[in-house]
Amino acid sequence: MTIRTILAAIAFLAISSTAAAQQPFEQEVQASKTEKLSAQEMLKSSSDYLAQMRRALKLVLGKLEEARASKDVVKLNCVNEKLTNIKGLLRISEQADVSLQEAIAKREEQQAAHEYAKVNIARQKIDQLKAEAEQCVGMLAFETGETQVTVEEPQDLPQLDPTQTVPPPPIVSRPPPASPTS
Repeated sequence: MTIRTILAAIAFLAISSTAAAQQPFEQEVQASKTEKLSAQEMLKSSSDYLAQMRRALKLVLGKLEEARASKDVVKLNCVNEKLTNIKGLLRISEQADVSLQEAIAKREEQQAAHEYAKVNIARQKIDQLKAEAEQCVGMLAFETGETQVTVEEPQDLPQLDPTQTVPPPPIVSRPPPASPTS
């Protein structure tokens, strides 16, 4: 083996062995926190989160009406997108809450923790979407009023029209000589 090959192999091994471990995902951190909760605490917290998410849905519905009243299509589309996402997350949370209750009834702790984590993550996402919907209504929309353009031309510009082309000079063709010269 050549020295170049050996050095490349050593460099590869050194780089791959010093790779840093990834930080745990936020969801994994949430899951480890939920393991400390009792089943009753999970049920109460889950129902509180669902109530909080329903209040956020009502608030965003109000923002949708504000956007509709202002007749601003940009705001309306922005709020409507957030509202659609909130409705989907709320539906997932309600299903997860039912699954949480079933898992607790069956004494399946891991499944209960998983369903609780779903509700918790959906709540966090809905809080974020609610804030984004509030920004949609508060943001400045595009100016849709009448505009007026004033053009000022300097006096020293030539008065040529750039859209009019100057015709090329006529091609003068000379007739051939009538008699040969010797």
